Amino acid sequence: MAAFHIGAVVALFNFAWKPFWVAVFLWWVSGGLGIGMGYHRLLTHRGYKTPKWLEYLLTICGTLALEGGPIFWVGVHRMHHQLTDRPGDPHSPRDGKWWSHMGWVLMGRSLHHSTSEFSPYVPDLRKDRFYLLLSRWHWVPLTVLGAALFAFGGWNYVLWGIFLRTTVGLHATWLVNSATHLWGTRRFATGDDSTNNFLIAILTFGEGWHNNHHAHPSSARHGLKWWEFDLNWYGIRTLRLLGLAKEIKLPRPDARIQLVSDTPAQAKTTTAGGLGDTAVDAVAGARTEPAKSEAVSA
Repeated sequence: MAAFHIGAVVALFNFAWKPFWVAVFLWWVSGGLGIGMGYHRLLTHRGYKTPKWLEYLLTICGTLALEGGPIFWVGVHRMHHQLTDRPGDPHSPRDGKWWSHMGWVLMGRSLHHSTSEFSPYVPDLRKDRFYLLLSRWHWVPLTVLGAALFAFGGWNYVLWGIFLRTTVGLHATWLVNSATHLWGTRRFATGDDSTNNFLIAILTFGEGWHNNHHAHPSSARHGLKWWEFDLNWYGIRTLRLLGLAKEIKLPRPDARIQLVSDTPAQAKTTTAGGLGDTAVDAVAGARTEPAKSEAVSA
């Protein structure tokens, strides 16, 4: 991890426009297509369905973010939803701001990226040989990419396209774990500390609308207002237009989720997806009642 941060600093002293734009593109591929649309909204919460080849492709894009294999990433995130800001949450700011940002990665159990520990949270992925293999060899796609960048443009492309791009992407994701449970606005009374943070939404292609997400865990759409920038949602809509995404889940009426009002006594119910408290509800994004796929709207 230290090597990547050092490489990122070195990249800043070797600026060139072509490597910069390559890094920006790869940031979107790994953080948007891979983590946001792939690891998170597709694999973790099953907010929509795609052909298997596309699901696998998005997952491979996710490995380029250096955030671990799919079983590890999905297991950690499902555990987070089941135990959000309670004992057992892998990265709650209630255990310390630094811990929630990157301490849990550097010093916690996740350091070893063990798939066995998260097995109860990923029964669906464990049935697929592709995910078992990719979780074991998740570093291979990034290594191949690094070699390709070196062959194409030399060390400067590696510094920007691998070291700096990966470091920025990691901290962007970690900000969702830490900052969106500390600073921002709250639309829904979700029973945890999740907030909506516009800046982090920009950095993560829409993942910063975290309070919305905790209120509607299986919704493929996180930005619920027209001004809530959600590039990952726009990507899912594009896939739908191309006939590559179906059964897209959206928020629906559920009296269990309430709007945050000026005073708790004035809280009122609103349109929202359910947030179950059982392991199945919380980790897979399912509802106590059967989930309903709704028509996609703007």
